[in-house]
Amino acid sequence: MHLLEHLFLVGEFPERARLLSGLTLEQVTRVPDGATHSIYEELWHAAAYQQYVVESGDPNADRWPPKAPQQEQEWHDLVQRFLDCARAAAALEQSPERLAQEIEPGLTLANELKCVALHNAYHLGKIVALRQQIGAWPPLDDRA
Repeated sequence: MHLLEHLFLVGEFPERARLLSGLTLEQVTRVPDGATHSIYEELWHAAAYQQYVVESGDPNADRWPPKAPQQEQEWHDLVQRFLDCARAAAALEQSPERLAQEIEPGLTLANELKCVALHNAYHLGKIVALRQQIGAWPPLDDRA
């Protein structure tokens, strides 16, 4: 396994697809007492930042969702967008010349991707904590 695949998709804590599985619209839009964001908002934010770095996106784009999703498909689409971009980040391991490119003086794309993976880990950890608060952890397929 390559380092970026480990950081973005499978390593150190539950696989990202599994961590985000089995949630309903009601669950992902709920903001439990004491929380500042919903599961949807946390993932939307992580996905936006990840996409900005991996796809050289608009630095002025929204970093938080403008509104809550109205249909469960919006959640599934967001999960797919996050995972697709994470796979694209992991695939960059095959492009050492691109990883070595400086995106600003002294900061290579490889360095920035490690920062994105750390940022993702923070928000995915918050998602697990929110899932625990609402009784939706572990994912249904793990419950005995």
